Amino acid sequence: MSNDPQTKDNKKLKAKRYEKELRRLQGELCNLQAWVKHKGLRVIIVFEGRDAAGKGGTIRALTERVSPRVFRTIALPAPSDREKSQMYLQRYMQHFPAAGEVVIFDRSWYNRAGVEYVMGFCTKEQHARFLELCPEMERYIVDGGIQLIKIWLESSDKEQKRRFEARMDDPLRQWKLSPMDLPSRSKWFEYSHARDLMLEATDTKWAPWHILRSDDKKRARLNCLAHILNLIPYKKVPREKVKLPKRSMKGAYDDQASLKGRKFVPEKY
Repeated sequence: MSNDPQTKDNKKLKAKRYEKELRRLQGELCNLQAWVKHKGLRVIIVFEGRDAAGKGGTIRALTERVSPRVFRTIALPAPSDREKSQMYLQRYMQHFPAAGEVVIFDRSWYNRAGVEYVMGFCTKEQHARFLELCPEMERYIVDGGIQLIKIWLESSDKEQKRRFEARMDDPLRQWKLSPMDLPSRSKWFEYSHARDLMLEATDTKWAPWHILRSDDKKRARLNCLAHILNLIPYKKVPREKVKLPKRSMKGAYDDQASLKGRKFVPEKY
């Protein structure tokens, strides 16, 4: 396995090839889903990265063809006053998977290693304590039978700038600009340093980080889905052939005539 996927050729991926490969991978994710349910597996996938690194689109590609009852996405808001008084990991642990579930964290407890540290929402002591305890906490998770997959999306300075500018100019994307986005742009190297500290402390044998280059969104999504499928061994679960039952005519009547006089949605299209 290559340590630096940046050596890949930079030719633009054609939309037709992307859609074909995405559909194939999503079909395999459906097979994985059946295996997870069949075997009662518990999986956590953590997505982290800089603002505008492409986490949302990658998670959508991962989840759009599978059941939300199996693949659950957790994107927690800023902690409430009550949550701030709890043990730091407490509000995340309540969302951990039961048997037959894959829980996806769109940002996670690693907020403390990133935005909280850089933006001054936690003390230096709290940050250092987190980096010290996090590997042992994750060892506890893994020893408890949960497979923990951590993915860091790495985008370049140039691409982040382009994506922020696109959000500012497009009314359909402006909602993506959070109060943290623009300050994070000015703190590029602070975030780089925070990333390096995080990787140094928490890239362990039992819970390693997988770095996904994400300047090319389409390639990043395909690479991510293929990598996750490779990390979770699975087999195709045999399924009984589905047979559609015939409609019973018992109690038959004109069930469209009974709708006359009701309010319908105007058919403008």
